[in-house]
Amino acid sequence: MKFGLAAGAVLLSVAGADAKLVTRPLEYKAGDTALVGYLAYDDAVEGKRPGVLVVHEWWGLDEYARRRAEQVAELGYVALAVDMYGGGRTTRDPKQAGEWSGQVRRGPAWRERIKAAFDVLAGDERVDPRRIAAIGYCFGGASALQLAYCEPRLAGAVSFHGSLPPPDRIDYPNLKAKLLILHGAADDFVSAKQIEAFQEALDSAGADWQMILYSGAVHSFTNPEADKAGLKGVAYNKKADQRSWEHMKLFLKELFDRDPHRNPEPKQTRPAKG
Repeated sequence: MKFGLAAGAVLLSVAGADAKLVTRPLEYKAGDTALVGYLAYDDAVEGKRPGVLVVHEWWGLDEYARRRAEQVAELGYVALAVDMYGGGRTTRDPKQAGEWSGQVRRGPAWRERIKAAFDVLAGDERVDPRRIAAIGYCFGGASALQLAYCEPRLAGAVSFHGSLPPPDRIDYPNLKAKLLILHGAADDFVSAKQIEAFQEALDSAGADWQMILYSGAVHSFTNPEADKAGLKGVAYNKKADQRSWEHMKLFLKELFDRDPHRNPEPKQTRPAKG
């Protein structure tokens, strides 16, 4: 199935009697940069619901990222696949992908663009702005963490085989989101020293975090097309892909089901005398 950005809303059948998955491009801006995201939601769900940002790999907002957004929407959330490069640009050239991601990483655009996506999703009429999470893959995983470091309203962030940049001390007061790090145990893109520094920084910030390692998994283990890139240390791992998705689902369920605004603790009552 192809997931192109056709004009207008696209309706895809999903499980359920009258459920329809609505998908469409969503234009927004970060400063003067025009961005084109990809919105997905189940129109059978009534009322406000949690929102989830889905951040692409260094290839840009491609079919894989859009498919992940649709899978998130099928779970009952409003999903927005984020455009971090502008104009919805994508590439299959590793050199070009490295240049684009490097340009974003080196300047304020990294946080500005992911923050702009957060604001757009928080303003959607279907979304409860108190219940928003971000998930991301590779470059996108690091981008989700950057949002957690600068946006205290974010409820949670999930990094799939991300580069794990640690928060700066100035970020500590803003780091309110719970973090789930899903990482390949054989991923040579991130050294043991980097992982240690990352964990120490999270502890120093008092963050609520957990990290799960998948044996034998290398970088980009969730993407079935990863092997086609021909890059050393990059490969798909079906078992790690499936397990990490289930771990993400459990994390989001716990994150949103325990929201105090939605499910307040029951009032304590005194036992009746008699």
